[in-house]
Amino acid sequence: MKNLVSRAMNEVFFTILADTGKKLSHTPVQLAILLLFTMYGSRLLAQGNDQLSFVQLFNGKNLNGWVDVNTSKDTWKVKNGTLICSGKPIGVMRSDRQYENFILEVEWKHMEAGGNSGVFIWSEGTPQEHDPLTKAIEVQMLELDYAPQHNATDDYVHGELFPTMGMTAIPDNPRGIRSKSLEKRCKGKGEWNKYVVVAVDGTVKLSVNGKFVNGLRASERKKGYICLEAEGAEIHFRNMRIMELPSGITTPEQVAPVVH
Repeated sequence: MKNLVSRAMNEVFFTILADTGKKLSHTPVQLAILLLFTMYGSRLLAQGNDQLSFVQLFNGKNLNGWVDVNTSKDTWKVKNGTLICSGKPIGVMRSDRQYENFILEVEWKHMEAGGNSGVFIWSEGTPQEHDPLTKAIEVQMLELDYAPQHNATDDYVHGELFPTMGMTAIPDNPRGIRSKSLEKRCKGKGEWNKYVVVAVDGTVKLSVNGKFVNGLRASERKKGYICLEAEGAEIHFRNMRIMELPSGITTPEQVAPVVH
């Protein structure tokens, strides 16, 4: 069994290396994520009971495993292996269970110039009293025209990480409470982008199209739901899969409330 775990660990390790497309010495972000993986990989070898593997978070056929929170039956549909979100009404769809430590892969593309959306992790999975969105860590997905359309700072780009609705976390690359990407790596409307999100023990690292460029740490919550966001513009998702990693020392206060 330990050999199986070791092989699975090696597969993930070299997948991350391939994603960065660089040697370990090239950026502090790459060093941080690989160190993080190495630390948890050693724990896996020690326990030797489970094999790491990816499973589909979206099966490409239907919405099994997902729960509409506050959108509509017309907001989400599946076509040719792609999850299509109309963006309206504004709200979220959540996973049917919570996740703690994991690696999440997702491909996405906006269909409108200036489109806005994202993935929420460690989420409460419920909307706020006066806001249709949820308390969580957001992994931002912005189309390239968003900043000029909204007269926003050029720093306001895809791949930002930030706590929402009163959640707290410490940004690696601060822009207020947000952490901004160190490079602009996303493609424009109609083109697929790939995010790899590594979330472990309150720390999040984000790879955009093959390179780790952002992170945050000390998240208030370390376990919760994964949500997809509808925020006014059509966006498509595909190839969503997740690898769960060993659990950590997480207090009840660090776990999002269970939604029944």
